[in-house]
Amino acid sequence: MLLSPVEVQPPLDRGVSVNEDSVVESRPLNQSEENNAAILRTYKPRTPGVRHLKRPINDHLYKGRPYLPLTFSRRGQHIGGRNNTGKVTVRHRGAGAKRRIRIIDFNRTEPGRKLVERIEHDPGRNAHIALLSYTVDGKTEYSYIVAPQGMRPGERVESFRAGIPEQLMRELGGNPDAGMLAAKTAFRGNCLPLHMVPPGTTIYNIGLRKNGPAQLCRSAGTFATVVSKNDGHPQYSDYVDVKLKSGEVRRIQRDCCATIGVASNVNFNRRQLGKAGRKRWLGIRPTVRGLAMNASDHPHGGGRGKSKGNVHPVSIWGQLTKSGYKTRRKSNVNRYVITPRPRSEGKKAKKAKKKKENR
Repeated sequence: MLLSPVEVQPPLDRGVSVNEDSVVESRPLNQSEENNAAILRTYKPRTPGVRHLKRPINDHLYKGRPYLPLTFSRRGQHIGGRNNTGKVTVRHRGAGAKRRIRIIDFNRTEPGRKLVERIEHDPGRNAHIALLSYTVDGKTEYSYIVAPQGMRPGERVESFRAGIPEQLMRELGGNPDAGMLAAKTAFRGNCLPLHMVPPGTTIYNIGLRKNGPAQLCRSAGTFATVVSKNDGHPQYSDYVDVKLKSGEVRRIQRDCCATIGVASNVNFNRRQLGKAGRKRWLGIRPTVRGLAMNASDHPHGGGRGKSKGNVHPVSIWGQLTKSGYKTRRKSNVNRYVITPRPRSEGKKAKKAKKKKENR
């Protein structure tokens, strides 16, 4: 089936100005959004499947098809959790609705101002994506990025990974300080090297290599905070300290990329699917307890009644899963982690901690 040219070109939303002279800047982060509260859409229980269904309200999303040149079909046996030899390497995967993979620009090396055409839903990720348009040699090009929270069609974003534009340098007097530069560049949706981001700014889509793509804080509602730039430090002046949402403080190279803002769709974790069928539409198959299996399928299987054979809890492959069995490596730890994320403590550790505090 051949696609007509109308389907290939992205249809514009009404009210979006495509005039290149019109400038709509992204708002700074200190301006409050209209509604940051958790707003979920519920439904009248006409059927059992919608009684407990709750979804985030995202009426601003584009309701048409994606820009097809930036997509490709999702095919292959990996959809069922299998490798190239046909063996299941990831359990509980299979079937699901047909999808097309969206090609996301995580590098953002192309300089210049870009217009946000529309905000779209991406079935391959929980954050929303934004379709950007820009002109190269008189030809209009398009790209997808992970949209920040609050971005709307008509805004303009820019990437400063290739350097500061000459026009902006002339406006700032040739040699601006960090504060003046941040006031002109640190807007929501802009991509900057970490050394250009002011301390205390929330960022997402963070890279881990100097010329590499974004790897951290890409899912819905995630963000990190720039803690320190280590200016003048004799050993770590080439690194920026970033605090992730988990509480971990990590040291990242100063020329790595970061996008200003918070990843969109912040209420995604509050949704309720409402029925088992929606889980299957997402390509997730049921998880069966080991106790309910046969003895040939799981170490806990078999026996009469509910009994796991008086053995310690183990996985399907026989590895201990509880009782303080340690799996974290002690050597070759990540030297870029300054403060590890806080983890839950076992019962024995909590009792010892209480005794120590009471003494």
